[in-house]
Order: sequence, then C-alpha cells, then structure tokens
Amino acid sequence: MKNIAYQFFVKLLLSLNILILTSELSASDWPQWRGPDRDGSWNETGLISEFDSPTLKAQWSTPVGAGYSGPTVSDGRVYLTSRIEESDEVEQIHCVDEKTGKEIWKYVYPCVYIELGYPLGPRAAVTISEGKAYALGAMGHFHCLDAATGDVIWKRDLAVDYKVGKLIWGIAASPLVDKQNVYLIVGGEPDAAVVALNKDNGKEVWRSLDGMGSYSSPRFIEQAGKRLLLVWSGDWFATLEPNTGKPAWKLPFERAKMVINASDPVVDNETNRIFFSSFYDGSYLIQLDSKSTDAEMVWSRRGRSEIHTDALQGIITTAFIRENHVYGLDSYGELRCLDMDTGDRVWSDQSLLNKGRWATAFFVQNGDKTWIFTELGELVIARLSPDGFERISATQIIEPTTHLPRRNTKILWSHPAYANKHIFARNDRELISVNLSN
Repeated sequence: MKNIAYQFFVKLLLSLNILILTSELSASDWPQWRGPDRDGSWNETGLISEFDSPTLKAQWSTPVGAGYSGPTVSDGRVYLTSRIEESDEVEQIHCVDEKTGKEIWKYVYPCVYIELGYPLGPRAAVTISEGKAYALGAMGHFHCLDAATGDVIWKRDLAVDYKVGKLIWGIAASPLVDKQNVYLIVGGEPDAAVVALNKDNGKEVWRSLDGMGSYSSPRFIEQAGKRLLLVWSGDWFATLEPNTGKPAWKLPFERAKMVINASDPVVDNETNRIFFSSFYDGSYLIQLDSKSTDAEMVWSRRGRSEIHTDALQGIITTAFIRENHVYGLDSYGELRCLDMDTGDRVWSDQSLLNKGRWATAFFVQNGDKTWIFTELGELVIARLSPDGFERISATQIIEPTTHLPRRNTKILWSHPAYANKHIFARNDRELISVNLSN
C-alpha cells in the first residue's frame, strides 16, 4: 500500500508540474517593440472572439505623463516612458505591477526638448532583456536600468556622444538587444547612423553607415543561414553583421524630402522579401538571395505627392504581409491591399478611419484575425483578405487625448502591448490594462 501511495503521489506531483509548466508556456509577455519577435505577431489562444459592449472597462488604470511610446510587459511588470512639464521638464521611466497597475518604481531625469517637432514625450518602447530595462528618450538620453528595482546600471547621452544631426521628430527607434549588444539607430557622426553598445556597460562596440538616422526600429532576420541586423536609415536599406557592423548588403534609399520613414520593414519569410513604406517616398520591395547575403530591389513606387499616392505611402503604421499580399494604411488613413509581386492595388477601404492626414492604426496578427488599435482608442477585430476588409467586432477602450495640428479630432499614436490575454494601452494621462480572455 505504501508503494502504491508513493507512486500515486509521484504521478500527482508530475501532473501538477506539467500543468504549471503548460500554464507558464501559454502565458505570453511583450518585452519589446511590436512583440517578442518584433513582427506584430500575437500567438495566444483563449481570447474573446467578439465584444459584447461598445466600450470595455479597464481592469486597472494608473496615471502617467504624455508620450508616444508604447508599453512593454515582462515578468509581471509593465514598462512605459513619459514626459511631464511642470516647474521642470523631465522624462520618466515607469514600472508598474501587471496585475494591479500599482507603481513598483519610477526613474525621473531632467530633459529639455529643444527644436523638437511634436514635443509630447518619448517615442521608443522600453526593451526588457535578461533582467535589464533599456529606455531611450526623445532627445537621446539612454538608460540601462535594473528591471526589478529601477537602479541605473549605466547611461549615455547619445545626442552628445554621437553628435547627432537634427532629426525633426527626435530619436524614436526602439532599442534592440541580444546576448552581447544593444543596437540603436541614432544618425550620429562620423559614420554612426547605427551603433552597437555593449549591453552590460554601454561602451561602443561598433558604428556603421554614413548619413541620417530614421524613426524606423531595427530587427534581426535570417538570410542564407546567417543572423543579420536589418535597418532602414535615412539613406540606406541595409543588413549588418551584428558583431562588427559590416554591411552584408546595402541599397540606397533615395528619399524625396526630409527623413520621415517611421514604419518598420516588413519581412515575408516565405518569399524572402522585405517591404518598406514611407509617407513621401512610397513603397519598396527588396528580394533577399537565399544562398548568399545579397539583395536586389524588385520594385519601387511613389505617387506624385503624399496626397496623390501610389501603392502604399504610410507614415507610422507598419504594414503586414499575408499570402503574397500587403495590407496597410495609406497617407490619409485609407486601408489598402497590394499585390506583393507588383505593388498594384487590389482594393482600398476608408471605413476603418475617417480621411485625415497621418491617420494611424496599429496591426497585430493573431491566427487568421487582425487586431487593430486605432488612433481614436478603438480596438477592432478584423479579417483582411484579397476580397476585402471584414470588420468582425469593435469596442472603445481608451480616450484619445493628443491634440494634432490640421486635425479636428484628438488622437492617440502609441502602439499597445498584448500580453497574457490582456491589452495594455496608454494616452497622455493614463496607462490601462483590459482583459481580452474569453
């Protein structure tokens, strides 16, 4: 009997361990810009399929300052940057409890905005990696902090250290971190459009590419069996060797006007192609060689203006690719589907957002559905295909609070985080959590 009881206990313990492990594996953090792989994918299941109310109540709300940066989520904590203007101008790095929204720590530092367009607040999302939080401010203040305590491990003033040329809308590309380095698009001199710093002490490892920086965030890709750093600077489409910064390939980005490429490159792993879109500069498709680290331009299309556009001329919204079609928002908020082979327009739809200059929404893919968070604080569940835009369900989750010149309505330009069956979103006053489980 003792032996049977012991065997039963062992089996029970093993079952509990498997249950706990399965529960942990099913949980999904959002530790950096646009998700775990920076590709706007959200792989959780057990989510609500449609909303039963025109508004969803927040599980919690916590006060924050203003900013365009999106939240990130890791190890039970939510991170965000913001700015306040009172007696002194400061930027803030927030860390709150994921379940309750209660403040765990906050780091505040002086930051005066000088000649900065749209001086609302920081742009870049906080990146969490191996117990460290990497936070980048709009003027180039860069901090590495202990993610649990907020203690500063090291810091750099990138604008000073790299003699950063004027980026009208500030330093915005979110930091990318691997086991060795943290990678940043800064637009410094000389030949420092992109820099790599040691992630543990902040010392420079390499600098690469001449010319301007941009607002588009870097990411890793695989090509011909190699891991490469994909960047879109103010003057180059390029991939760089992560250890050296040496270009594996680079193609010139011949922009029409000032640097305004703010969306991210979109990688299609099935065809080894990369899609780019910019407000003034139109769309580009690059083909990667599968046997070498070479690349060539397949096509580029630009309309005669940002009003009379061709293909797709977005500004903040990063497009997505599915089954050889590109889906994204054009310059005035028109949702479009393109044939990826040619850039030809398959369809257009203005029903997601009213026509407005710089209209913005953020797309995240979950299975065959697209979750869209619009600049009006609306969350939409949709299905996009070559046949058109199908709005499945929509609800309001947060109030847009940002005044925008040349627009009649207030807006919200901050990418939300989707983690552990919740959405985390911010405006200029609060950070909220909304439960999306079924």
